[in-house]
Amino acid sequence: MTDAAHVLALLVAISNGIAGVVSAWLWWRVEPHRFAWVLIRAGQGCAMLQALGAGVLAASGLDPDDSLYWLYALLPVAVGFVAEQLRLTSAQTVLDQRGLEDAQAVGRLPEEQQRSIVLQIMRRELGVMAAAALVTTFLALRALGTA
Repeated sequence: MTDAAHVLALLVAISNGIAGVVSAWLWWRVEPHRFAWVLIRAGQGCAMLQALGAGVLAASGLDPDDSLYWLYALLPVAVGFVAEQLRLTSAQTVLDQRGLEDAQAVGRLPEEQQRSIVLQIMRRELGVMAAAALVTTFLALRALGTA
């Protein structure tokens, strides 16, 4: 049974590590791409799979070397949830920084300024999710070491 826990943790670490590094690189270069979001969502899906797998393993009677395994296996889901909440506030944060009340106010700006604002929002969202993927990678590696 610990082999299953190891495989799940490794899957989460690899998928989120790739997503985190690629997304961080795109964030740094200010080049948000759709494929980064595919990688991020795949990593989140793997984290959910690990949490479900941990539930099955717990029901099957897995007794890991360290009881911290359960925390490391489940915490990535919480990290993803918090990251999504922070991502949702990204747009409002950017609008507040520029003194704009809502998206309609952005629509009244010249097209160049609109694009700048949208790019800033997308970059902020990507940065939040890249950080979350890297934190999830760390947690998955800890789960791998404690399973």
